[in-house]
Amino acid sequence: MIATMTAILYPVAANAEQALAAPLARASREREAAALAGEPVSFVSEAAGPRFATREAALDAYAGRLEDERPGRTASLPPEDRFLRLAQTVAKPRLPPAVAPTYQDGRRWPAPKTPPPPTVWRLMVSYWRIGAVVASRPETPQARQARRRGRQSLDSEAVRALVQQPLQAVKPQQPLDIGLFETRLPESPHIIVPDE
Repeated sequence: MIATMTAILYPVAANAEQALAAPLARASREREAAALAGEPVSFVSEAAGPRFATREAALDAYAGRLEDERPGRTASLPPEDRFLRLAQTVAKPRLPPAVAPTYQDGRRWPAPKTPPPPTVWRLMVSYWRIGAVVASRPETPQARQARRRGRQSLDSEAVRALVQQPLQAVKPQQPLDIGLFETRLPESPHIIVPDE
């Protein structure tokens, strides 16, 4: 008997709502999704649908489309249909108040005095988005380069722009030629030995 490997079949759609309601097709790999869409695709996970106060309310709203382990309502999906999941997010993001370290009772930080912020549950849809956006280099320099250049002071808008841009490597990472716990012999650099 030959066992077949099953993979998640992600929807191919223009947005998360279309992926939920009526996707163009479903594919497990990028090249299959691009062939079905007729143009480049990119893999994304986005929130869709309303916000729910509790996880149980979200599971009830999407009954039959999500894994449910609650007693009496147990639902198990086939592997190819597991492209949806629930995510808990903060309802209204706010910065926590500044706290000074205390160094008391073997702890550095005091116990939080404010209750945790209220959270909501959202449905996250993973799908192949039609019309992939080509990654481009940001117009602004990296924060590291901006600080080194002239040591000029940056205004708040420039700092905010630097924070919002994605992190990028200064140069491509080089592959390791030896292992982490290996070293080259000084008298014979072509020989690699374990380092204790």
